[in-house]
Amino acid sequence: MKKVITAIIAVAVLALMAWGYTDAARHSHEGEAGMPAVKEIIFEHLGDSYGWEVPFSHSKRIPLPVIVRANDGSWHVFSSGRVTGGDTFEHFKIAHEGNYNNKVVEVLADGSEVRPIDLSITKNACGIFISALVVCLLVFGLKRWYVRNGLKAPRGGKGMLELVVDFVYGDTIKPIMGAEAPKYGPYLLTVFFFILTMNLLGLIVIFPGGANLTGNISVTLVLALCTFLITNFTGTKHYWKEILWPDVPMALKCPMPLMPIIEILGIFTKPIALMIRLFANMMSGHMVVIVFMLLIFIFTALFGVVAGGATSVLSLVLSLFMLILDTLVSFIQAYVFTILSTMFISMSHIHEEHEEKVK
Repeated sequence: MKKVITAIIAVAVLALMAWGYTDAARHSHEGEAGMPAVKEIIFEHLGDSYGWEVPFSHSKRIPLPVIVRANDGSWHVFSSGRVTGGDTFEHFKIAHEGNYNNKVVEVLADGSEVRPIDLSITKNACGIFISALVVCLLVFGLKRWYVRNGLKAPRGGKGMLELVVDFVYGDTIKPIMGAEAPKYGPYLLTVFFFILTMNLLGLIVIFPGGANLTGNISVTLVLALCTFLITNFTGTKHYWKEILWPDVPMALKCPMPLMPIIEILGIFTKPIALMIRLFANMMSGHMVVIVFMLLIFIFTALFGVVAGGATSVLSLVLSLFMLILDTLVSFIQAYVFTILSTMFISMSHIHEEHEEKVK
């Protein structure tokens, strides 16, 4: 069995290497072997779009619904395939330059372009729905197992899922939250599996994967905002007392409220740290893989097809290594976000008598 798996992997690697070589040669023969626009290619792949890319085809995309409100107040729903390639449909098109680059715009009668209210199901929005669906299928599947089999331990995929749940909840959330773990455990577990699912799906290059969700700062902002709201809206009186009137010498509170200002700033720096940490780590991983693949075309443009074909071997090996590393990082970042959220929520629920016992 191991020999069969090794043979399959070897064939897949050789096929990808051959594809990299032939694709570089094809671009060279077509006269398109000029230096690729690296910056534009990277941000096009990492950014959002109105269609889902088809593997091995840069021009073809799986269309997604476009939902926009026109300047006259009317709503329009149509396929994104009608406005790709520079086409205009019902006075709407996708801009390819200016302030609204890669966004749907409305072309008015005088030829000017305005940005409509856009509620379209873009690639990132669709990816979030898919990730949420995957999490629900995993969690409710595990729940059905326990309903049917009682406390019998599951095996296979469900057993692995139970092991992860027990690790995150039993070894992380419960020791930190204590008696309040059952209250906030559902949110924290949901955050962990939701981030983990988005991270892993982002490493898959074909549908339903490929959406750079946690590498989008808007997504990480919303996740951090959820932790921010729970932390501050459920905080105890003692938590707010320590922020607005901390137990420090009076000179640090009056007449210049130095410590209260620092504590208030700390309320906002915590979610910002959550947002930036997750965004930066996942974005950089995706970017490095894309750069490694672009080396094939860069070396082809500079030194010819032979150099590009040889570079495809190194690029493929480095890309596979980075994908394996990104898989590990996907688990680590989901866990780090969860444990930091657990600590922030726990810190907002410390009572005065508990702090005195700790001292």
